[in-house]
Amino acid sequence: MEHLVFLTGRLAQRNLEKVLHGMEPAPFTWEVREIGLQVAGLMTADMIRRRVEAPVRADRILVPGRCRGDLDELSRHYGIPVERGPEELKDIPRHFNRAARAVDLSRHDTLIFAEIVDAARLDIDAIVARAHALRTDGADVIDLGCLPATPFDNLEDAVLALKGEGFRVSVDSLDLAELRRGAGAGADYLLSLTPDHLWLADETDAIPVLIPRESGDEASLHGAVEHLLKRGRPFLADAILDPIPYGLLASLCRYQRLRERFPGIDIMMGVGNVTELTEADTSGINAVLFGIGAELGIAAVLTTQVSGHARRAVKEADVARRVMYAARETHSLPKGLSDDLMTVHAKRPFPDSPAEIAEIAAAVRDPNFRVQVSEQGLHVYNRDGHHIARDPFEFWPRLGLQDDGGHAFYMGVELARAEIAWSLGKRYMQDQPLDWGCAVDRAPQDLLAHCAPGPTKTKRAARSDASPPPLQAQAHDL
Repeated sequence: MEHLVFLTGRLAQRNLEKVLHGMEPAPFTWEVREIGLQVAGLMTADMIRRRVEAPVRADRILVPGRCRGDLDELSRHYGIPVERGPEELKDIPRHFNRAARAVDLSRHDTLIFAEIVDAARLDIDAIVARAHALRTDGADVIDLGCLPATPFDNLEDAVLALKGEGFRVSVDSLDLAELRRGAGAGADYLLSLTPDHLWLADETDAIPVLIPRESGDEASLHGAVEHLLKRGRPFLADAILDPIPYGLLASLCRYQRLRERFPGIDIMMGVGNVTELTEADTSGINAVLFGIGAELGIAAVLTTQVSGHARRAVKEADVARRVMYAARETHSLPKGLSDDLMTVHAKRPFPDSPAEIAEIAAAVRDPNFRVQVSEQGLHVYNRDGHHIARDPFEFWPRLGLQDDGGHAFYMGVELARAEIAWSLGKRYMQDQPLDWGCAVDRAPQDLLAHCAPGPTKTKRAARSDASPPPLQAQAHDL
């Protein structure tokens, strides 16, 4: 059985041992080594090399998730892998469960068509810039939306510019003349052709998206599908998803019947009628729709980002298609694969109980403030005391920061984050931004670089005692 050595700090040692004992029977044997520092989150690769003698009798060494420095170099030094664990020690069981499953989220089988709905009103540079942003979020095809009674004079130039930048392009219009112009310029897809306009498919190499003559007219869509199947032409078929409460369930049933009748065809589903026209967080809506899409084998999804509440629809679609593909292919529920679609609430928001936080607080011997969150509320503690409140303003008279503007500002920021986390049920970690999943872009963190702790409690101009200035605040990382 594999033997692991967990490196930690004094404040975290006892809780880490509790977590590991709670995993028994664990798939490994283990030991915990406290390497002579108080806060595990301040551990660095250089510190480990100085304080942990080689050789280490183990198969792997695990260090805190925010340990900075070159772990590859440490691995060479000790002759065994040195790896980062999760940032929060209570996540260790989940960390090993995910590692054991080894689910690949790089794979999917659904194309994302991202529509630029106002393309007819934009200049070429703006269209190309929008396309690059959409591709960054996960779009595979840029859909140029054409507006009724709005001339799209630079349609051909837009198609050529996007093709020149390596994009796949679709033209989305009810005007046959615009579809012909787009196809002539080299568009890859045409949205959309009714059964009355199938002749246009014979004039171009662009792949048509077939729709029924009228919404709900399954017979006309099925007839168009049969026509192009006989001609051996590639196509996508779209049964049209209707909004709530105007037939969503009935339209989903049409997609199911389309799949049952034509098991091998490529189907498109436009989700904007639900994501845009339902005032609810779109991350959950996309999760459900892409789960349905995975069951139906949907080959392409058309999505939009028009309403402000749907501003991350493409990124959410990219995450959802990967999660639902993995769930389907591994015959498992879409749980424990990714947290990116849980943008508002966390599954395990409060890893530490009030009693556990109190135990940690009692062991602190320095003046630096730690901030944690439990079901009980916000906790602020240092060597001088442990305070609990739900309103950050209640802490103000207890912290003694009236003459320390910089530290007061820092604590204001941290307590605001902590209050949001407690109110919504999100995970909070001091000195770290809140995790909003795929709802926001996250700057990559370079753990190879050393990061000096930020000043949060400066030496006051006038001090009544002769004690040394307090240390800088340290991230609370167990």
